[in-house]
Amino acid sequence: MLTKMIETLKKNPRTIVYTEGTDKRILESAHRLTQEGILGVVLLGKPEEVKAAAKAGNFNIDACQIIDPENYEGIDAMVAEMVKLRKGKMTDEQVRAALSKSNYFGTMLVKMGGADCLLGGATYSTADTVRPALQLIKTKPGNNIVSSCFILVRGDEKIAMGDCAINIDPSEDDLVEIAIESAKTAKIFGIDPKVAMLSYSTLGSGKGPSVTKVANATKKIKEAAPELAVEGEIQFDASVSPEVAEVKCPGSPVAGQANTFIFPDINAANIGYKIASRLGGYTAVGPVLQGLNAPINDLSRGCNAEEVYSMSIVTAALSVPEEEKVDEEGLEAIVRAVVETMLAVKKLDK
Repeated sequence: MLTKMIETLKKNPRTIVYTEGTDKRILESAHRLTQEGILGVVLLGKPEEVKAAAKAGNFNIDACQIIDPENYEGIDAMVAEMVKLRKGKMTDEQVRAALSKSNYFGTMLVKMGGADCLLGGATYSTADTVRPALQLIKTKPGNNIVSSCFILVRGDEKIAMGDCAINIDPSEDDLVEIAIESAKTAKIFGIDPKVAMLSYSTLGSGKGPSVTKVANATKKIKEAAPELAVEGEIQFDASVSPEVAEVKCPGSPVAGQANTFIFPDINAANIGYKIASRLGGYTAVGPVLQGLNAPINDLSRGCNAEEVYSMSIVTAALSVPEEEKVDEEGLEAIVRAVVETMLAVKKLDK
């Protein structure tokens, strides 16, 4: 299955940019990806430092492109483009200072076609990876916001949760977009989405602004994406327990069997996915950023080289045009590899 996916990527050449070019985990992944002919790789950093780190780790990065953001030949054009994108919010000098940092530089490289996708966060915080994407890559046509989705895996079971990382207090329309995008992400990871719009109320059992927001968002989702299986507003127990669902919302095609959970705000979402991870035994993969014009994804600072390698292939796969998408079985294999690696890391941490 993995072979099929790699073959597809080889037929549709993609280039990934890594913001942390001297990190040994990044270098090991870059070595593997280029040696196996899967992806083109751009490493950001001072060439002498990147090469020294690669030599110390015995990694062959001859096929990689190394770019120093502070000594880039095309910096004037990049500065001019970023000034336009920021629409007066940053001066020429401020833009140059920002582009000396690899997170901004890498994002602009993707924006200007120098790479197809970006993977960062091995040493950067999530905010440092996401902020440039929000400012520069921006949303794809039809999207007004960028959101996130976590895929949680326990054995053969997979569920999706959004938005756990980006939007603090999403509006009704934001929730519509989050739900539709999370359903798309769920499909990419082999989940047939059954979407629960979560609340402390089930179909009018409770009252309050948050309940109204979720109920109205659900109506809008059904209008915008009638093919999507969605229920709401609904309490978590009714969304996952067939017995409770039979009492609270009998006849619902989603209640009791939901696998894609949309939370009313980031408080509930962030707490919810971490409870599932820490107490429920799920491994969280993500956050996968949704709604951007190009794939930008974030690594955990505790990741290892195997996870970087796997998430690189996931990120690259997301950049393949819809008509050339890799098959779901291939993505399934990659997700499994990511999860197995993360579980192994957790065991080592203990």
